Amino acid sequence: MTQQETRIPAARESGEQVGRRFIRWSPTPKQVEWACFAALLANTLIVITGGAVRLTNSGLGCPTWPECTGGSVVPVSTLGYHGVIEFSNRMLTYAVSAAVGAAILAAMFQRPRRPVLVKLSWMLFLGVVLQAVVGGITVLTKLAPEWVAAHMCISMGMIAVSYVLWIRSREGDGPLELLTRREILWLGRVLVTATGAVVAIGTLVTGTDPHAGASDASKRLPFKALDITQAHADLVFIVVGLTVALWFALKAADARPESVRAVRDMFAVLIIQGVIGYTQYFAGLPAWMVLLHMTGACLTWIAAWRVLMSLRVRN
Repeated sequence: MTQQETRIPAARESGEQVGRRFIRWSPTPKQVEWACFAALLANTLIVITGGAVRLTNSGLGCPTWPECTGGSVVPVSTLGYHGVIEFSNRMLTYAVSAAVGAAILAAMFQRPRRPVLVKLSWMLFLGVVLQAVVGGITVLTKLAPEWVAAHMCISMGMIAVSYVLWIRSREGDGPLELLTRREILWLGRVLVTATGAVVAIGTLVTGTDPHAGASDASKRLPFKALDITQAHADLVFIVVGLTVALWFALKAADARPESVRAVRDMFAVLIIQGVIGYTQYFAGLPAWMVLLHMTGACLTWIAAWRVLMSLRVRN
């Protein structure tokens, strides 16, 4: 047998050993936690970058889907910088997919396997697929505002799932333990629901405001800007009231400091978000301030879920 022939089985054996080692690989709890956090971070950042695409009028920088333009997957020079911006945001979808994929692998290979993490991570995968379809429809309908709104709402849903996944990766699988009275837990659930309503109405404000996302985008929603903005503001006041009520309830119940801090931080985020919202409205909706408001919407949504998750624990 020649020297080359003896090397081939050795190389094949080495490959098989690598495969067996990968199958036996089990991430540490800290690695699982970081993989889940990466999914949360990626799903949050792509909402912000998507807002930047709209606010630079680059929403139709790539006028077709799944290609960027007819016969080309990448933008051509005639599309200008709008094509580069929109294509770059599309590429970020792969970063989200990679982060979600890492969370799935971490959940699947962790020993012992935790079914809740597997379920939540696969929910994110389905969200990625759904977002790809809705994103394509959004482009093909020339940024029809109802599809833009759906795109945003799905993204917020994925942020919520990502956050719960991250928190559950840091907990055990023991029985659910309430850290306060059940009535206060329900108040936290109402707070999250009301915050979700604020986000949903906010997408209608987005579909009415002048930032359509492209010069040749579809017509805006048939609302009066003042009316839909007022409805959005009214819901914000309800959320602020619920946050204050929850703070008083937690203080009266002598709740643990972590829960009180979560509500306090929620209130702080709401105040900052409110200041930005009113300032952008009276300033004529400058693009950079609208982007700040979108970022604040993501942080407010996460803060609401943080409040809810701080009211219970699993060991």
